[in-house]
Amino acid sequence: MAEEPRIKVAAVDDDETILEVYETGLASAGCEVRAFSEPKKAREFFASAKPEDLPEVILMDIMMPGVDGISLMGDIRNRDAAAHIPIIAVSGLNDAATLNDALLFGAMDYLVKPFDLDTLMAKIKKAAELSRKRAQKQ
Repeated sequence: MAEEPRIKVAAVDDDETILEVYETGLASAGCEVRAFSEPKKAREFFASAKPEDLPEVILMDIMMPGVDGISLMGDIRNRDAAAHIPIIAVSGLNDAATLNDALLFGAMDYLVKPFDLDTLMAKIKKAAELSRKRAQKQ
């Protein structure tokens, strides 16, 4: 039986510990992770990435210095090449206003920190399925 292709994930979070969890935990669960600790670097990547370098799923922290996750989601949604990529907002904030903003500005799902890796992986798999279907339609 053919092996499942690795899910390409871009993770944007200013917390190095969270990025480490993504890089080790998600990699062992079958993901290829590109981590960004600075939102500005993530913005530059999405502005210039070739279609084959783009991820299938984006994990986005909400509260970051300089550029917050909501603004960065809006930037990504405005780029034709990346507009179809599902975004999962991951935040320490658990209030209705933040959740509403994240969903309004392009997140397909929301996960509150601290999170369970299995729950995150289930959300990533669901998002990757959606991403692959959307990519076929382009």
